[in-house]
Amino acid sequence: MITTLQSDNQDYTIDLSKPLDISIPLIASKNNVNAWYIDAPKIEPVKDGDWIGKVSEGASTNFNNIFFNPHGHGTHTECVGHITSEFHSINNTLKNFFFLAEVITVIPKPKENDFIIDVQALKKGITSKNCKALIIRTLPNTLGKLNKQYSHTNWPYVTQEAATYIRELGIDHLLIDLPSVDKEKDDGKLLSHKAFWNYPKATRYQATITELIYVRDEIKDGNYLLNLQIAPFENDASPSKPVLYKILGA
Repeated sequence: MITTLQSDNQDYTIDLSKPLDISIPLIASKNNVNAWYIDAPKIEPVKDGDWIGKVSEGASTNFNNIFFNPHGHGTHTECVGHITSEFHSINNTLKNFFFLAEVITVIPKPKENDFIIDVQALKKGITSKNCKALIIRTLPNTLGKLNKQYSHTNWPYVTQEAATYIRELGIDHLLIDLPSVDKEKDDGKLLSHKAFWNYPKATRYQATITELIYVRDEIKDGNYLLNLQIAPFENDASPSKPVLYKILGA
């Protein structure tokens, strides 16, 4: 289905029948992607006495509880409420859902005992001047990202200067295939989160960060139309399903 959508006062022609899903599915397994030292998610039927909410156990419907953490168990989108003492909800932050986005691929560079994504890597990758969303794919880009156990791995991170650079480009929505834009163990400084949101100087309440995506190799670097879908949780973060569409004629 070919359609034309308007985002940021521009018209984009896309084929809705060819979505490019860059989210990681959540499964009730230890093979589910995991970060932040938590147990695996659970999906299990409700039990009430002898009644079990499962058709194969005699119930008329499958009726499951789901126990998970949006930050540690898969693709999620967060607002500044993730780092503030006052409550801010992603459901009230994200009100538009289509954005012109650029996909870039970067190779994190070594720095002492870490690997970093710095300003130079971004300048090399970013070519668009009017995108509102930036999608960062890191190399190596193996299928192992779909079930990687990230705790205690000291994953690569975005430097404070690089996060500031992204903000100064006018990018409101940052998506990355890592558990956090910040260093795993940084003593709670969260320098890149704060730099991107410009917190607390002139906080960008409209801006979001999406982490733990997976951008397949078949998705080439360049511009796309992003549909950033969230569940309507009144929480600082929600599980999310970012979907890309090729821009026809671009």
